[in-house]
Amino acid sequence: MRADPVRLEVFHQLLAAVCEESGAVLQRSAVSPNIRERRDFSVALFDRSGRLVAQAAHIPVHLGSAAGSVEAVRRELPDLGPGDVAILNDPYAGGTHLPDVTLVRPVFVRGGGNEPRFYVVNRAHHADIGGAVPGSMAPAHDLHGEGLVLPPLLLRRAGEPVDAVLAVIRANVRSPDERLLDLKAQEASLDVAARRVEALCEEQGLAEVEAYAGHLCAYSERIARDVVRAIPRGVYDAEDVLEDDGSGGGPFPLRLRLTVRDGALEFDFRDSAPQARGGLNANRGVVLAASVYLLRCLCPGRLPTNDGLFRVVHVRTRPGTILDPIRPAPVAGGNVETSQRLVDLGLRALAQALPGQIPACSSGTMVNLTLGGAGARAFSSYETLPGGAGAGANGPGVSAIQTHMTNTRNTPIEELEQRLPVRVHAFTVRRGSGGKGLHRGGDGVLREFELLEAASVGLFAERAVDGPPGADGGSSGAPFRARVVDPTGRRGPLDPKGAQILPAGTRVRIETPGGGGHGKS
Repeated sequence: MRADPVRLEVFHQLLAAVCEESGAVLQRSAVSPNIRERRDFSVALFDRSGRLVAQAAHIPVHLGSAAGSVEAVRRELPDLGPGDVAILNDPYAGGTHLPDVTLVRPVFVRGGGNEPRFYVVNRAHHADIGGAVPGSMAPAHDLHGEGLVLPPLLLRRAGEPVDAVLAVIRANVRSPDERLLDLKAQEASLDVAARRVEALCEEQGLAEVEAYAGHLCAYSERIARDVVRAIPRGVYDAEDVLEDDGSGGGPFPLRLRLTVRDGALEFDFRDSAPQARGGLNANRGVVLAASVYLLRCLCPGRLPTNDGLFRVVHVRTRPGTILDPIRPAPVAGGNVETSQRLVDLGLRALAQALPGQIPACSSGTMVNLTLGGAGARAFSSYETLPGGAGAGANGPGVSAIQTHMTNTRNTPIEELEQRLPVRVHAFTVRRGSGGKGLHRGGDGVLREFELLEAASVGLFAERAVDGPPGADGGSSGAPFRARVVDPTGRRGPLDPKGAQILPAGTRVRIETPGGGGHGKS
């Protein structure tokens, strides 16, 4: 069956709209600021074979790795029926890191028999999933120290909640009511997505919908291969480092050998450092997500993002390394920090193949900040702070923006002060932090807040030693800095990776990196 170009675009928009509407339901139904305000979630649609066919414009590190969740659910729960909903967060069974909780719901369609014809999936970062430290993001020495591990399980069976699973979650997380309400929002989101897919198949016919899902994947693959063919063939090596793992280890070299062949990219990371004792390790799903993201950045903006792109990318890792860890290595920072460094690494390799066309490195860290109750009052909060974007050949970098593998927003000051015992004294652009050059890198941000009661403050950040490198003669952006002023007025640095209980009256000042500059000024 040949694809009609007009209907191809129509189905692209129809399938993407399913995910966008589902995401809107999740965002409006959730109660935690991390999901409702920051929009730290993603929604995608997969076919009956577990191949990505459509997604919303959400978070690259979520969506690039979500296929692993569908694969794990199909393997571990092969008899999914109508009304079933699976839950998982295990990074060694389709997850990314433990706070990212994924729900997978099969979609059964009239005329489609007794097997699921599609799967609707969402992944949301919960502000806490247990573990030693509120926020579940501080460096730990193994996966169990990072929080509750959920292999693929049924959260709902034939439409009815599985109370035992809910009881386990409730007993292992902080602010359990908030966690369970966010899960209900995820379920509501998938319910809307499933009904939209069912209605689409009823209106257009199952065979037509499935055929055009396949056509869209083939189209994206064809365009992506043409993009790669425009890159000079060859082998391009690049190296970067992760500074430390928060547990006394580091630096950790990351090495990439990028091979450009006829219409395909091979990302070979096998020579990277052994796995870390702290949580910088990234599983293969995260590594694949970063690699596909780099390809997507080279493609036309309107190109559908689906399984077709994954067919063009080949990733090679070595078990036991920081980019292919062995269970139970901790992985909390791999999803957020290591993924960002992999993008920087890929950009350095591509700059050799496409001189003058690749931008400088952006902030290179998500600056993960967690706050949690240190006494009888239970609360937890998580957010990532923006930085500066790297400058490019055509202009300066954008200031105070989330870049690359994240696509979230900031938590409004009003929300922070209403829900948490903090007073925000400053949240502004960190002027002059972008790297100099013909085009200047974007500036990072400055956040300063005061604790109104004792609280656990955790950070997981990178680029604290050296700022993000510039490109084509541009200079590096300013590195990450964090300081505290205790109630007596004494000042001191705050470790970029770690958590500690700070007394009431403490001020915390965080300055995120600026982007690298581009070109000689």
